[in-house]
Amino acid sequence: MAILYRAQLTPSKMELLSAWAPLQPWCGALAGSRTLDAVGAYRFDDPEGEVGIETHLLRSADGQVLQVPVTYRGAPVPGAEAYLIATTQHSVLGERWVYDACGDPTYAEALATAILTGGTQADLDVVTDEGYERRQATTRVAGSGAPGSVVPPVGPVTYWNEGKTTIVRSGDLELTIFRVIDVPATADMAGVCVLTGTWPGQDTPALLASAPGGHYAGPA
Repeated sequence: MAILYRAQLTPSKMELLSAWAPLQPWCGALAGSRTLDAVGAYRFDDPEGEVGIETHLLRSADGQVLQVPVTYRGAPVPGAEAYLIATTQHSVLGERWVYDACGDPTYAEALATAILTGGTQADLDVVTDEGYERRQATTRVAGSGAPGSVVPPVGPVTYWNEGKTTIVRSGDLELTIFRVIDVPATADMAGVCVLTGTWPGQDTPALLASAPGGHYAGPA
């Protein structure tokens, strides 16, 4: 599960993302537009409980949906300056470092696990004065892989942009993140496992990410 707090962020997530996302090469014709609205978000769980992993779905003024995964950390990551988006002040947790998740191994492992093993978004539990309160997810994602499938070890990652996608690589693992959501989940994706999602206003599953399937070896 993902643990959430009723907290104030300064600057807010939308302020950070509206300033950063339009400057990225995968925005294409949308570059420079600062008019973005949140349409959904989903989280994955960090088994170590240290890293917040959240993917934002943002709609531009012309109706295009962008996918922006980020990770939240309680301290800067040495050597990760290139993918630092900004810092924000969390009223409960203090200063948080917000990173482009495509450069973060914790995100790569969580995404690969969801895609290859048929995983879904994390359950959301909100911390209240009375304890934890379950929040129903309005954005739902699902991997097409099979439970128990092998997920290769994830170490340091490299990533680069190709048109409207970002490619993340770690060892034998390669992930494709669709930054501009315009590919239907019914597209021909032979030989790969995929992550699809729905959110308010998007009832037909949309293609969010993919990974080659079926060739990873288990432990020796």
